[in-house]
Amino acid sequence: MTDILLINPNTTASITDLVLKTARRFASKGTTLRAVTGAFGPRYIASRAAYAIAGHAALDALANDKGRKDAVVLACFGDPGLAALKEVSPVPVVGMADAAILQACAMGNRFSIVTGGERWKSMLEEFVASHGLSSRLASVRTVAPTGADIARNPKAALALLAKGCTACVREDGADVVILGGAGLAGLAAKLKPLVDAPLLDGVACAISMAEGLARQKPVKATSGSLARPATVPSINLSKGLAKLLG
Repeated sequence: MTDILLINPNTTASITDLVLKTARRFASKGTTLRAVTGAFGPRYIASRAAYAIAGHAALDALANDKGRKDAVVLACFGDPGLAALKEVSPVPVVGMADAAILQACAMGNRFSIVTGGERWKSMLEEFVASHGLSSRLASVRTVAPTGADIARNPKAALALLAKGCTACVREDGADVVILGGAGLAGLAAKLKPLVDAPLLDGVACAISMAEGLARQKPVKATSGSLARPATVPSINLSKGLAKLLG
């Protein structure tokens, strides 16, 4: 039995429900999934300021979760707070974007990302660069509706998303296209017949990687950059986060 916690670092519970529903479609038999929603911050992450706040919310959610878990999935495609979560978590933490770009590189030479919200273009280009994979990135294309808009009315966005994915393949030279964003969870399956290249779902990528790491039961680092940090006094944090850091 493998227990995986999904953390949605924004404050929209319907997005959490969507991610959990999608994750259950891809999880292996014997995997138990739970999901939590950020306790504070933006309804949806569509800017750098919101991204920064979401990293705090993700840490807070991990710190205040009391359930059993063998791995954690950060259910936001830009992975806010991922390195910090890895630093403090005793179990593996997998980000949607991190898992998706690594699996895309395993499938093809160059990949593209399609998501909702124009500000994500530069943010995701920087994210890929931070992984040293800029040479593998064919493009990041965004559609006008945000991920939250798409989650509310996915049918209205399918044609736009299909057009963006097709352009990634035919114009940008992508071998693989990642459909990014928690609000777009589950749409890759609907778009597959409309796109002439492999499509990856960020939730599916994260779940498969989390399950694999959980089965290996890796030990927590005791030295190096991801070892637990030294205790630091803090003020005005939630009780759980203050305890985790202190």
